[in-house]
Formats: sequence, structure tokens, C-alpha cells
Amino acid sequence: MESPAAPTVPRPAAPTAARPELPITTTAPVKRERRWSVAALCVVLAAVAGLGAAAAVTSAGDRTKVLAVARDVPAGQALTEADLVVAEVSADAALSPVPAGQKTSLVGKRTAVDLRKGGLLTTTQLAAGTGLGDDQQQVGVQVKRGQAPAGTLSPGDEVLAVTTPAQGEQQAGAAEAPPSTISAVVVTVSRPDASGNVVVNLAVAGNKGPLLATRAAQGRIALVREPRGQ
Repeated sequence: MESPAAPTVPRPAAPTAARPELPITTTAPVKRERRWSVAALCVVLAAVAGLGAAAAVTSAGDRTKVLAVARDVPAGQALTEADLVVAEVSADAALSPVPAGQKTSLVGKRTAVDLRKGGLLTTTQLAAGTGLGDDQQQVGVQVKRGQAPAGTLSPGDEVLAVTTPAQGEQQAGAAEAPPSTISAVVVTVSRPDASGNVVVNLAVAGNKGPLLATRAAQGRIALVREPRGQ
């Protein structure tokens, strides 16, 4: 007699390792509002750059070419091409410099005042014609120290050329006669030499030139400046 088969015992299931839960990641949606803000910023920057370029072009267009002084020029001296240089300045209603196109026509003109290097040239700094006293006789007078106001004579000043007495001409006790004078206008004044003497170019009316030249050659001329603004 066969023994009954032993009942089958189910095998215990192997423990299952716990699987970690993996997070599910998704790409955040790009907001359309951010895209529009970036585009708007680009438009603004482009507009600002355009305005800056336009302002630069406009500023460059407002500049004009004028004449400036290339080196010091004393009053009464004729201008040469080397005395003038072309410069560019911004257009300003308060300024009235001479346009660069007039450079050729100004060569040979005489200055009414001292010109300093680097300054803009204006028409008021130039004498009419080729110099003061163009229609008058002109005489160069060497004036010693003390025979003219020191450092105050300028082109255009009206002066009296006073004839001083010759040595031994005035006798002691004799009545002093009024000095002989010749009215004149200062054209140029040189720089003082080592002795302080200056040469003053004077314009005189009529036929006074020969008389003034004769007295100047004798060293008998002193200058008296007339009051200005009369």
C-alpha cells in the first residue's frame, strides 16, 4: 500500500527590494510674456542707438569752418597765409568768426589790434583797407623812453606830435612860446628795443609829412595821446 504523497508546501516568496520612486521631471513651459518683454527691450535699445547716431550726425553737420590765428600778430602788421589756419567750431549765434572761404581775400589786410595764437579771427580785428590812414601821409617816428606814454599807445589813437626845443634854442629868461604840434593817428607801434625806444608809425593829414619827418630825424618829437572816446 502506497503512502500518500506529502503535500506540496509553497516556497516562501523572496523578499522584493523596495524600488525608489523616481521623481517625474517635466520642462517648465516658457511663458510667452517673457518673450514679449525681451523683444520690447530690444526694440527700445535699437531706438536709443538710432537716436544717438542721429544726434551725432546732426552735431557734426552743425560745425562750420572758420579762420583762427596760427601765431601772434602785432597790431598794424599785414596778414600772411602763415598767420591764418582753418578751424572747425560749432555753429553759435553768439560767435562771428570769419568764414574759412575768405582766407585768400584777407591776406595783406592789416590788423587793428594784437592777435594771439589760437584765437578766432573776426572782422572787427582788422583795419579798413590796408591799414589806418590809407588816405594820409605816413611817417615813422622813433620815440625815446619818456617821450611817449609808456605802453599805452595803440593803433587808432589820436596823438599830438610835439616839437621839442633844440639844444640851446631856449634862452634863459625868455618867454616860453607854445610848442609846435602836428595832429596824427597811430598806425603801428613797435616793440621797445633794449634802450626802451619804440618806432611809432603816424598818419598825418595834408602836407605835414615832410615837416614831421624832418623833426623826427632830429630827435625832436614827443607824443601826447589825446583822450579816447571823444
